Amino acid sequence: MSCCDLAAGQMLGKAGIMASDCEPALNQAEGRNPTLERYLGALREAKNDSEQFAALLLVTKAVKAGDIDAKTRRRIFDAVGFTFPNRLLTTKEAPDGCPDHVLRALGVALLACFCSDPELAVHPQVLNKIPILSTFLTARGDPDDAARRSMIDDTYQCLTAVAGTPRGPRHLIAGGTVSALCQAYLGHGYGFDQALALLVGLLAAAETQCWKEAEPDLLAVLRGLSEDFQKAEDASKFELCQLLPLFLPPTTVPSECYRDLQAGLARILGSKLSSWQRNPALKLAARLAHACGSDWIPAGSSGSKFLALLVNLACVEVRLALEETGTEVKEDVVTACYALMELGIQECTRCEQSLLKEPQKVQLVSVMKEAIGAVIHYLLQVGSEKQKEPFVFASVRILGAWLAEETSSLRKEVCQLLPFLVRYAKTLYEEAEEANDLTQQVANLAISPTTPGPTWPGDALRLLLPGWCHLTVEDGPREILIKEGAPSLLCKYFLQQWELTSPGHDTSVLPDSVEIGLQTCCHIFLNLVVTAPGLIKRDACFTSLMNTLMTSLPALVQQQGRLLLAANVATLGLLMARLLSTSPALQGTPASRGFFAAAILFLSQSHVARATPGSDQAVLALSPEYEGIWADLQELWFLGMQAFTGCVPLLPWLAPAALRSRWPQELLQLLGSVSPTSVKPEMVAAYQGVLVELARANRLCREAMRLQAGEETASHYRMAALEQCLSEP
Repeated sequence: MSCCDLAAGQMLGKAGIMASDCEPALNQAEGRNPTLERYLGALREAKNDSEQFAALLLVTKAVKAGDIDAKTRRRIFDAVGFTFPNRLLTTKEAPDGCPDHVLRALGVALLACFCSDPELAVHPQVLNKIPILSTFLTARGDPDDAARRSMIDDTYQCLTAVAGTPRGPRHLIAGGTVSALCQAYLGHGYGFDQALALLVGLLAAAETQCWKEAEPDLLAVLRGLSEDFQKAEDASKFELCQLLPLFLPPTTVPSECYRDLQAGLARILGSKLSSWQRNPALKLAARLAHACGSDWIPAGSSGSKFLALLVNLACVEVRLALEETGTEVKEDVVTACYALMELGIQECTRCEQSLLKEPQKVQLVSVMKEAIGAVIHYLLQVGSEKQKEPFVFASVRILGAWLAEETSSLRKEVCQLLPFLVRYAKTLYEEAEEANDLTQQVANLAISPTTPGPTWPGDALRLLLPGWCHLTVEDGPREILIKEGAPSLLCKYFLQQWELTSPGHDTSVLPDSVEIGLQTCCHIFLNLVVTAPGLIKRDACFTSLMNTLMTSLPALVQQQGRLLLAANVATLGLLMARLLSTSPALQGTPASRGFFAAAILFLSQSHVARATPGSDQAVLALSPEYEGIWADLQELWFLGMQAFTGCVPLLPWLAPAALRSRWPQELLQLLGSVSPTSVKPEMVAAYQGVLVELARANRLCREAMRLQAGEETASHYRMAALEQCLSEP
């Protein structure tokens, strides 16, 4: 019997090795088949390749892999082993007249049979064949060749079996399977649909690793799917809606895909559809919004209409889902709608280059207000048993995004919900703290309970901070927050978050949201200092906060790129020091002296004398480090100057400390070196306030100012109060 005869015979009985496309050959319940046992014996006793080929052909004719049980399959494996399939897969010297791919097809067929056993699917002899199997997916050859097609089917069967094991996806990714699958799909050859199905499974199981290993190939698939989506006129466009979210990269979607994706979505969402057709489109749009913001939506009339349509549809879905108590909520769809609402909030509050026109913004704010009302209604029904569910977190997130921009509407409803929000934030914070596993809690709360994708922060407090910052200015909401214990919770949260930025922690890996959260906490505390000073004096948590501010500021003011946070800490600490001036911690202790020295450094380095071309006299100008962020910094700076001024008469040791720092002398020297016309009136008032209080508090300060031409400088700047103070003994 020739090799080709054997190969032909093998292909006739080929399905007997595969787990698919087979017919029953024996009744397994009757016991062992004598013929099969005889053939297996011949296979075990084969002395050369020809005898093994012949015996294997007989075995494949006698049994169909889809109909044999695990024990029989294992006996076939025991008889064949891996050595023979290994040789078939790697042989380069086929007998005359026998194509080499026929031998490889037989080897793959054997592996496909073995891989139907989960234990054999993860055998090292199978796993080390992954790179070889992956090459078969993209090998060139006659597309109509039956043996080649069978080999491709068996290859997918092997790879799919490996992917179905717990650690299988990792082995496939490491073996180059993802790139091979991408190329097989893009080539649209035989089995390309199987390539796409396996890619979907691998992305669902190990998205990050897939993108890390094969980003260029996956982006090529995304571009192909996007083009197909834009062109699709039949039901395939709805199938693509479900596939495309899986192929969006975890970082940035290529801009060349924007047009096709937006056009395809516009065609779907602009039509009258059933929910099963519309919902995948909303989820795809949400993934794009989460990954790209509004960058994927074109500017102009078509883009603004499309965005308005998205947000309106999302708001309708949210209201339908949440306003009816007792109805089953499709949480994945509503969560997607939240993402689209958040995009709407961002665009409605954007002043420059917004996609929306003013009438569109007014209309969208109105419909979003109704949808937020439905969210509040839902959250009021949430019991303690549901507080850990991702959908509740997503609902709190969209409410936080709304409150960050709008607190005047729905005020009654928001006040009614505030006790729940404080309890909810406290529950998540305390449980994360006890478990010492905040990172894992964050990772477990994703954009959607069912859709793979980038995770959202699991830090509920951080989401609520901007809204609470607005609400603490208003009497009613502030009283509720105080009554529910929000200030104490915020102090604990601030101290915990501050630890993440302290020495010993790698601040380079921290998200920007940590520092932004700390700044927003400072703003809330500033509001409480101004509106509820009695709370600061009586609540012990603020004493702990003050201690942290004092010990942290000296190092913070020295760090590059953290000036805005330093400004918040310095200003808050100075304002709190006025209220807590009788505290032992502020009576000239090393910590208090270090804090005020750092505060003086922050306040004194904001401005410098700068020469101007064509003029003999310099002008007062912002320091380079302050200049770029002065718009965000100036209010804190002026408030800090006022607070420092107020601290001087309350802390007797502060004026001598300021004198030793040479701040008053250097300030007068600075004013004397610049043109008075270059110093704005508000700057003159701020400088005079500090100088007057220092002069009044300490005789040595007055003498030092006189020696620095203080009276003359006061006269030039019309600082009447300072001039009078320095004229006194």
